[in-house]
Amino acid sequence: MSKTDFPSVNLKDILSVGQLPAMPQSAVRLLEISRDPEAGPAELAVPIEADPGLTVQVLSFVNSSYFGFRNEISNIKQAITLVGGRTIKNFVLYTAVFGLVPDPKCGPFNLKSLWQDSLRRGLFARAMGKVLGLKEAEEPFAAALLQDMAVPLLAKEVPGAYEKLFGARNVNDKHFRLSRLEQHVFGWDHAEAAGIMAREWNLPEEFAVLIEDHLAVDQLVSRPDPEPGKLAVSMSALLPTLTESTWVEHEQFENYYEKICPPGSPSMTELFSQVDEEFADFGPILRIAAPRNTLMESYNETLAVAD
Repeated sequence: MSKTDFPSVNLKDILSVGQLPAMPQSAVRLLEISRDPEAGPAELAVPIEADPGLTVQVLSFVNSSYFGFRNEISNIKQAITLVGGRTIKNFVLYTAVFGLVPDPKCGPFNLKSLWQDSLRRGLFARAMGKVLGLKEAEEPFAAALLQDMAVPLLAKEVPGAYEKLFGARNVNDKHFRLSRLEQHVFGWDHAEAAGIMAREWNLPEEFAVLIEDHLAVDQLVSRPDPEPGKLAVSMSALLPTLTESTWVEHEQFENYYEKICPPGSPSMTELFSQVDEEFADFGPILRIAAPRNTLMESYNETLAVAD
């Protein structure tokens, strides 16, 4: 694949504030309030309650089987008190982004499959973060969920180039990561683009860093002082996608999982089963249909092919 077959693309130009869709005002205001360390449930509830549609979404989220509260939660302040301001803030952020991301209708790209892959990665990152010692893993969950949010927008802005890139991912029984192809032809990848988007939307800096480092798993695993949040998100990026016939990177994933997990950690397959169970609970909240294969099924099929 020759670089001369692709246009020169300036990321900052296509991802400037004027080009990106605007974040909903309720989400913007919630972000502003959440930066005040003195803000509590009463203050955080105000921008949510000002948006009737968002109020319904948040209450549906908190009353879902995912949390399993016995009694129905009927107001936003109570919801924030019970599940935490960070959880609610992140829920508002990623549901807002879901509404902003376009469906580019570009070659084999499928937005439904992207969100299915993304939710599985988010759930895995949360579980992995806890395995690595994080008491609170909502940021890794949200960052992993949105790690590929730039791909649809990039495909919309430069459809001809991305149609070629999508088509070049699987050639002659070889699988290439999209990020590797992007680096080859553009000199940047969608992780860098997603970091720019996060900052243009004024998302928290730690959140932007988790997103833009999601492809750096090799460097993160080799560090003597690995950062659990970054490790969890970058490990999630190695999970199989629904567009892959087999899980190409499963051996790399297995090696890294064994290397980074502390003694007594759940087995890899135990974590996969947990993710599959949580997907069944969480998917309906975000209106994401169950994938055709569970994570465990994808893994077992890969092992069968390898044998």
